[in-house]
Amino acid sequence: MAERCNAEFISIPITQADLAESLPDAIWHAEQPFFNSHGVAKYLLSRAVREQGYRVVLTGEGSDEILAGYPSFRRDMLLYDQTGQDPATVQALLASLEQGNAVSRGVLMPDGEALPLDSVRRLLGFAPSWLETFAANGFKAHAVLSAGFLAAQQRRDPFLDVLERLDVHGQLRGRPPVHQSLYLWSKIMLPNYILTVLGDRMEMANSVEGRVPFLDHKVVELARSLPVSAKIRGMTEKYVLREAARPVLTGTVYRRQKHPFLAPPAAAAPDGTLHELMQATLRGSALERVPFYDRRKVSALLDSLPGRSPAAQAALDPVLMQILGACVMASRFGLC
Repeated sequence: MAERCNAEFISIPITQADLAESLPDAIWHAEQPFFNSHGVAKYLLSRAVREQGYRVVLTGEGSDEILAGYPSFRRDMLLYDQTGQDPATVQALLASLEQGNAVSRGVLMPDGEALPLDSVRRLLGFAPSWLETFAANGFKAHAVLSAGFLAAQQRRDPFLDVLERLDVHGQLRGRPPVHQSLYLWSKIMLPNYILTVLGDRMEMANSVEGRVPFLDHKVVELARSLPVSAKIRGMTEKYVLREAARPVLTGTVYRRQKHPFLAPPAAAAPDGTLHELMQATLRGSALERVPFYDRRKVSALLDSLPGRSPAAQAALDPVLMQILGACVMASRFGLC
């Protein structure tokens, strides 16, 4: 692509040691835990951009939100927009989607048992796949939460709490499930995580201004008017954008599936420096600063990692990274 665009390509190698060293600073700037060390990677990327002398950059945040880029949206289309589709074909496509997006397991695609989403299904008529993913991670997190915290929160429905803050009936009634999922993601995850952990805060930490052309209000308004078939065609996501950009794309980029901006999961890299930091922090006194977790349960989960498959280790990474982030925040901000 660089050759095709006559651009200079600069590779920025990032090691586990780099991620471990910069994790506390990245979390300090983000003011929230990460579910993957991708936030640290974006922090280091922004630093490299500044070292090259650039102050302003264009970034791609928002394109997945307005054009259904994530695999969870394709899963929603297969599950909840089956009019005229052969059930066997749908099941084959679902299996292919799962197999082709293993890197998204536990991050953008559901993995394993999940917290109940009955209230979401009653309110929306279905459960968006990305909320299923969060419910699965929540189930894993429940296994290491302290008894006191679980008791205090047992009557709360966190999913319903969030949805009731939005104009669900006014904005979602009568819209296709994929568009409902896009709307909810764009209201919840885009401003509160994507544009902070993977956007503005990591950029401004290095005095770099990131501009987001896909979130120009005219572009968003146009995308909002497009049918689902213009965003997902068959199993091809962001279809209309691919076609619009096809003349300037290489064939490899044009054909490839969405690959989320993720760092290798620390939980699945036992010889890595970031994994060592995770083990040392979660087994040490730092966890005492965070009253939400049970130290013995966390240690037992860490002990179980070597006996799990690489895929199962990777699926636990979001939970362990969030605990690690909470420990870092407690220390850096003096919360406890």
